[in-house]
Amino acid sequence: MNKNRIEVIQGDITKSEVDAIVNAANTSLLGGGGVDGAIHMAAGSALLAECRTLNGCPTGEAKITRGYRLPAKHVIHTPGPRWRDGEHGEPELLASCYRNCLRVAAENHCATVDFPSISTGVYHFPLEQAAEIAIRTIAETLEHYSSIRRVRMVCFDARTQKAYEKALEAL
Repeated sequence: MNKNRIEVIQGDITKSEVDAIVNAANTSLLGGGGVDGAIHMAAGSALLAECRTLNGCPTGEAKITRGYRLPAKHVIHTPGPRWRDGEHGEPELLASCYRNCLRVAAENHCATVDFPSISTGVYHFPLEQAAEIAIRTIAETLEHYSSIRRVRMVCFDARTQKAYEKALEAL
């Protein structure tokens, strides 16, 4: 598996100067807490106005908008799964988030994509498991999209960064 197009950094995804950042959204796409709220705040009210026209998004799917006041050209919104017990399709839904975001990125000519750690905040997906699913799914999916030059996991804190670095090393 090709992992040389995947990087892990610690930082603020709202400052990413890339073709697309991914928003760990809720199914309404109308903003929320965590990274979702930070992206909406940084992008400005025009992002919310465009999101209102999208009629929400099912968990595991992805929809794209403009980036507005963000340095990123686009925002790809994906609602991650809420962790219940791992027996309700959560791992498959999380993998679907990453696959669909990369598909949408490729369809919209986005060569650089930055992801947050989807579902590991208020949705309580176990971090190490989420990191392993994310890195494996990104690496597998990149095999189908040569137009995507680089994918970065932009981690909010050192603990999250360590988990994703460990998952990347284990690939």
